[in-house]
Amino acid sequence: MGSRDPLQLPVAALLAAAAAAAWRGADHFGMELLAEIAILAIFAMSLDLLVGVAGMVSLGHAGFLALGAYATAAAAVLWGWPPAAGLALSVAVAAAAAAAAGFFAVRLTGVFFIMITLAIGQMLHAWFFKARAFGGDNGMAGTPRFDLTPLGLDSSDPGVFAAVALAAAALVYLGLLLLRRSPFGTMLAAIHQNASRLASLGCPVRRYKLAAFALAGAVAGLAGALTAQHTGFVSPDLAFWTMSGEALIIVILGGSGSLIGAAGGAALFVLLRNQLTDGSFWKSMSLPAAMADHWQLVMGLFFIAVVLAARDGLYGRLTWVAGRAAAKLAGRRSRT
Repeated sequence: MGSRDPLQLPVAALLAAAAAAAWRGADHFGMELLAEIAILAIFAMSLDLLVGVAGMVSLGHAGFLALGAYATAAAAVLWGWPPAAGLALSVAVAAAAAAAAGFFAVRLTGVFFIMITLAIGQMLHAWFFKARAFGGDNGMAGTPRFDLTPLGLDSSDPGVFAAVALAAAALVYLGLLLLRRSPFGTMLAAIHQNASRLASLGCPVRRYKLAAFALAGAVAGLAGALTAQHTGFVSPDLAFWTMSGEALIIVILGGSGSLIGAAGGAALFVLLRNQLTDGSFWKSMSLPAAMADHWQLVMGLFFIAVVLAARDGLYGRLTWVAGRAAAKLAGRRSRT
């Protein structure tokens, strides 16, 4: 995706309007669903910074999500810190861990980079699984939410927390969009296209990759902190490689490198999963409710269909259609 994408902001505004409309009319369950979508969108956009912008496919990104979640939980439950301080700690810990891991990972490319990130993520999963201080394989419960009473708000209210999560997702999107359109983001895109040429010109390619890796880890840590506050519970499953794979599927589904595609893909993924796991949905389709037990199969078939129909994702296909329409319109005007 080009850095000057004319559809980027209109589609973002459309998604924001849809989220606002859904928030106004949602019930308790709907608010929880909106919060889940917003947090997953933040995590997916952090991975898109690596995959779509910098060209680094990571299967261990969930490790930084888990670090953020556990840092928030430990700060609040074990050390008695206020949740806001725990959130700042989560971002800092995830960024530092990503910088340390990236120092070694960015020296590799291709499948070797994928494998080392996978190994890092699985090591974090194994450590959390055995860490008795954090509950081990049982996880840790009791993480409180932000104290918003000075603003006259109750963060335990699902509607309030959903609004906070949606606002955080919007701010992350705008920040990453500005970063992508900055000279730093332009350099990352150039490295994605031809890293060896830039290195031959004297560009410190590894430093740029390391900075992107650390920044993506920090954003994933923020998503982890919000996850811990949303559910009140953290477990080693947050660091398992399937979480990274799920986010990678979302990025590909929405459109790699677009950021807004990752956010839209997260919304589509959560809503589709919610529908497919509902037995009443299958009954309304005159199918047995037991189909809900096989929702992953149906979801997989849907992803395959999207990839076959739109190699560049749903947002990429949208930009292609818009470009074709604009070209035809320009041709008609020139003939006239």
